[in-house]
Amino acid sequence: MPLSPGAQKVQDALAALGLPHEIVELARPARTAVEAAAAVGCGVGQIAKSLVFRGAQSGRPILVIASGANRVNEHTVAALVAEPIEKADADFVRERTGFAIGGVPPLAHTHPVEPLIDEDLVAHAEIWAAAGHPNTVFKVSPGDLLTMTRGRVVRIT
Repeated sequence: MPLSPGAQKVQDALAALGLPHEIVELARPARTAVEAAAAVGCGVGQIAKSLVFRGAQSGRPILVIASGANRVNEHTVAALVAEPIEKADADFVRERTGFAIGGVPPLAHTHPVEPLIDEDLVAHAEIWAAAGHPNTVFKVSPGDLLTMTRGRVVRIT
């Protein structure tokens, strides 16, 4: 069965980077970290939730890849990116990443994003991330997550 267009875009991006990760299609959508963890049989902390914020002054997209167990401290993130941030609406997320909320992967975005990676997330041996659709995920190591995103590991809580 072929992947959805969004998931295929992620699979192609992984292949272009020479990464062997395979996208897994879930039986039902996993729009939350708890749902994703239950679907793949891992801890909530191993789920990489991709949250898109908007720079309040610059309008640039800021991608926070957070552990599913953590809540993002927006003041901390604002200090890290040197400007206030706002929650991005669904249209902004789709326009800047090419993906809908609930399926935003850590790579293959339409426009460049500034990725910040939760330090608690990279403490796990394996991580599960969204793969372009709410029904798709892929397993990745912290090292490969850093390679594919060129993100900066930070404290986000």
